[in-house]
Amino acid sequence: MLAKRDRHAAIRRLVSGRPVGSQGELVAALASLGFEVTQATVSRDIAELGLAKVMRGEHSVYVNPEDLGPAARPASDERLRRILADIPVAIGRSGLILVLTGQPGTANVIAQAIDESTLSDQVGTVAGDNTLIVLFPDEPALDRWLERFHAIQAPAEPAALMEARSR
Repeated sequence: MLAKRDRHAAIRRLVSGRPVGSQGELVAALASLGFEVTQATVSRDIAELGLAKVMRGEHSVYVNPEDLGPAARPASDERLRRILADIPVAIGRSGLILVLTGQPGTANVIAQAIDESTLSDQVGTVAGDNTLIVLFPDEPALDRWLERFHAIQAPAEPAALMEARSR
């Protein structure tokens, strides 16, 4: 029987090397490599590895968190922009708390990208599986943050389109 760490390494290679859209596909791919696993085992492995499921074209696939893009140093919004291009995020509000909801398994990736970005008006972020909350000290800080978040979330317009609009 192959060791868990070997299985985890194989899973990371598989999702980095080709589109894997379901746990069943992952079970089959692992079986072809000599791993005897159940869907329940693969489900636990996915959680332990922190894999995220994101849209690639018309299909959702598993990805390693680090494959979503390296954290920029110094603080940069580029990683957050790339992640938000792949992961649809709905935003709700309750008082001085924003509730961001993405796909299952994506909240930690989004929260980390927020923490590493230039967004700084928040007091903190707390992530679950698909939902994270962003806490604010006051209304103006929340409003500033939300405006900047939407600007990061919006796809950049091509220069030609922006130039055409200015005419």
